[in-house]
Amino acid sequence: MAEDQALAHLQAAGLQLVVRNYRTPGRGGGEIDLVMRERDGTLVFVEVRSRAGSAFGGAGASISATKQQRIIFAARHYLLRMPSPPPCRFDVVLVEASTQWLKAAFDAQ
Repeated sequence: MAEDQALAHLQAAGLQLVVRNYRTPGRGGGEIDLVMRERDGTLVFVEVRSRAGSAFGGAGASISATKQQRIIFAARHYLLRMPSPPPCRFDVVLVEASTQWLKAAFDAQ
């Protein structure tokens, strides 16, 4: 499974798993595949994408603006429960022929 590969890749790089498959309640919300923590305390919201081939731009091309907005929505929802949210970023892990980790792939602006 691509998510397991991504998790192993990130853990090997020193990140710690906080939660897996975080979903907002209700319809039309968002989901975050992996919420990880860097050694410096940065909270990393990770989208994992996998494609069998590179047709139509491959896995990276499948992260549309709408998908990004849903991830951002879910991240904001997740952070609401924290009295003092830590620094955060949005990463993407592409699992195709190899595993590619894109740090700060997009932002909440």
